[in-house]
Amino acid sequence: MASPGGGRAAVVRPLPSRAHRGEGLTERPVPSVEPEEQAVTSRQNRHRERGGRGIPEATVARLPVYLRALTGLQERGVATVSSEELAAAAGVNSAKLRKDLSHLGSYGTRGVGYEVEYLVYQISRELGLTQDWVVAIIGVGNLGRALAGYGGFASRGFRVAGLLDADESIVGQEISGMTVQHIDRLEDIIAGHGVSIAVIATPAGAAQGVCDRVVAAGVTSVLNFAPVVLSVPDGVDVRKVDLSIELQILAFHERRKAGGPDGAAPLAAGDTPPGTSQYVEPVEA
Repeated sequence: MASPGGGRAAVVRPLPSRAHRGEGLTERPVPSVEPEEQAVTSRQNRHRERGGRGIPEATVARLPVYLRALTGLQERGVATVSSEELAAAAGVNSAKLRKDLSHLGSYGTRGVGYEVEYLVYQISRELGLTQDWVVAIIGVGNLGRALAGYGGFASRGFRVAGLLDADESIVGQEISGMTVQHIDRLEDIIAGHGVSIAVIATPAGAAQGVCDRVVAAGVTSVLNFAPVVLSVPDGVDVRKVDLSIELQILAFHERRKAGGPDGAAPLAAGDTPPGTSQYVEPVEA
């Protein structure tokens, strides 16, 4: 797979037969069942495979964090990891981690832990990272340029196939080995490259119109960096990344650590909060 800079991107591929057999991954005994029960179970398993595992969204949101921690362990040559060690590396408690991984059918081995290599494969497969995903970035301002040059896309199986913008002064520029195309070519690029995910990094006023176009062109997954809530039809997934919201959440925690509003001590009974007058409507006589 080609990366934006022309190199080859690493894509997670299935492991050897031992991993597929799942040796050493579960402590739970397999109960013996009658042939009729086996047939029912087989049908149920096929149905679950067709309909999905039903993994909670909160668990899905944590899987990339586990994968990042596991990849770091793998790069250091670590073969097995305990739930406590992996949980600490991922910033969660071990009980939550074990429950999350149980949704993947992985329970570890008592006294040994989880096999790092296979767990990397297992999570990557669940996240769909064992195949390539084609991405288009719409909006090539400062943020769009930074996203285009981010090497983490290619190494995780995402190939940026198009950069698009409406600004004539930007169109035609070479950024991270790609030529910025005019937004008028959006539908052609989506169809020609088989774009699966659209990244919207436009100003707020243009985001909904761009979203409508990519959805009409057949894209069903959108990563939105624009400071606006997008309206999409059923069947389209939108993930919103709002840096200002994240900063406000951090400001909230900083305020709490400081003891009160603006870092001041908590108000005493009867005290008036600073600046209250600007929020109070005057009372007419």
